[in-house]
Amino acid sequence: MHSYVVNGGKKLKGSIAVNPSKNASIAILIASLLNEKETVIKNLPKIEEVFRVIEVIESLGARTEWKDDHVFKITPPKEITLKNLNVEAALKTRIMILLIGVLAHKFKNFSLPFSGGCKLGRRTIMPHIYALENFGVNIKVSKDKYEVSHNGLKSCDNVIMYESGDTATENAILAASMIEGKTVLKFASANYQVQDVCFFLKKLGVRFEGIGGTTLTIHGKKSLSKKIDFSITEDPIEAMFFISTAIVTKSSIVIKRCPIEFLELELFKLKKMGFKFNMSEEYKSENGYSRLVDIETFPSNLSAPCEKIYGRPFPGLNIDNLPFFAPIATQAKGETLVHDWVFENRAIYFMELGKMGANVTLADPHRVFIKGPVKLKPADIVSIPALRPSAIMLVAMLGAKGKSILRNVYIIERGYEDLCGRLKSIGADIERVTNDKY
Repeated sequence: MHSYVVNGGKKLKGSIAVNPSKNASIAILIASLLNEKETVIKNLPKIEEVFRVIEVIESLGARTEWKDDHVFKITPPKEITLKNLNVEAALKTRIMILLIGVLAHKFKNFSLPFSGGCKLGRRTIMPHIYALENFGVNIKVSKDKYEVSHNGLKSCDNVIMYESGDTATENAILAASMIEGKTVLKFASANYQVQDVCFFLKKLGVRFEGIGGTTLTIHGKKSLSKKIDFSITEDPIEAMFFISTAIVTKSSIVIKRCPIEFLELELFKLKKMGFKFNMSEEYKSENGYSRLVDIETFPSNLSAPCEKIYGRPFPGLNIDNLPFFAPIATQAKGETLVHDWVFENRAIYFMELGKMGANVTLADPHRVFIKGPVKLKPADIVSIPALRPSAIMLVAMLGAKGKSILRNVYIIERGYEDLCGRLKSIGADIERVTNDKY
């Protein structure tokens, strides 16, 4: 295990590029198992979550190879086998539930261990169950596994998503993609990673109507067999990490390759709070779909928003970007209400900012009031068992003058590649050390 030692309060300068999306990467790694021929994924981030998914697909029989620094080749097995499934790796990531949508095309009966990931309260798989039952898939939840069965898959022209969840929508897409006929998903997630999965499958020959909307039509194919390469889109959540870091450290930096379609509302709300920034002209990501901009930030005097800040399914403020408004609110004049209605426990984690001098009041498990501006102070904190709440502790530490320690940072390294090195490149004083040093 490692920790980050941060000497905060430093002004940052220079430029930094946003890395490819964690959530799109891991979903597309799973989706590659549908392809009977070689898949090459470009811009694949080297992060712990990606490594765990690679371990799982290798244990299913796939052969993999890093062709270049961030270019990854997957050669599918002639026949997937579950007998050697890497359960230890599978239990560390929630994305494993997407294997149901893939393996339903390979087996009529199989079981999978419970998926893991962030500890964010009660997260049922009912949206997955309700979506996949439309295709004839039956999922029984037992003590420590999912038991999956069907008597043949069928398309469905009226799949109503119980929630507009990203992974539930992806599971339905994976199931529908290899069922001949037309499937229509209603109230689907249109988030960035869902769009990337659609664009990936489109390259394999699956036809889509409505990508980027909440009604998605999928024309499946019986077989997907085509050598392809696909480039992962940039990560709007990582972009928000650097935006919030610039605000809290009162720094002027250039954040390159920001996927603006998935940041426009966040930036608009920040602009109304007083955040000053410039944006470049738009340009395309390597995959030809995502609209990118470079954002130049400036030190700003912020005011609390008049209304609460809350997340919504796309095109609302991204649910994973919401936590970054907590450290931002510590620097805004007035009182900000952050309403994290999705997860039972995540807003409670925001209370850890109080250890750094933040004026945070917990209204209930979903709502916190944050008064500012305050002068953040250094602290010694153990990483929270959830990625984004741990990341906002690091943001606050970068803005707090003095030495802070963020311990057990595996949870952050699930989603961010070489974060210390990249932050150092723009002037942060941060070191990654083994736990026994502190």
